[in-house]
Amino acid sequence: MMNKWREKFAGFMVGRYGADRLGQFLIGVSLFFLLLGIFIRKPWVDILAFACLILCYFRMFSRNIGKRYKEEQVFEGLRYSVMEKFRKFKFRIREKKEYHIYKCPSCGQKIRIPRGKGKISIHCPKCNTDFVKKS
Repeated sequence: MMNKWREKFAGFMVGRYGADRLGQFLIGVSLFFLLLGIFIRKPWVDILAFACLILCYFRMFSRNIGKRYKEEQVFEGLRYSVMEKFRKFKFRIREKKEYHIYKCPSCGQKIRIPRGKGKISIHCPKCNTDFVKKS
């Protein structure tokens, strides 16, 4: 019985776009608005949640695969840029615990020095300038 329904659904989905990361994101946004609607009790929040679900299912069942693929690529580009900013921020926080970052006074090159070494002479690899800083 279950295999029969699975085969029918698989036949229905032939030639359709299906699920992707943008669809997963839309479902997550929809769930967020549904949970928010429980606390806020405004009809526009429920309408937004419903609109996100409709858009997700529209994209899933669409036969215009090229257009859905382009939408997915735009989403992935935006997602990458946001995630890259978070990764850089996280990296800076982690590096700040272990290293000082100094700029060379003559050329502006950033130089990473371990913390806790006292007063040290720093040699710039770019312009060969030496300067003294506390680590």
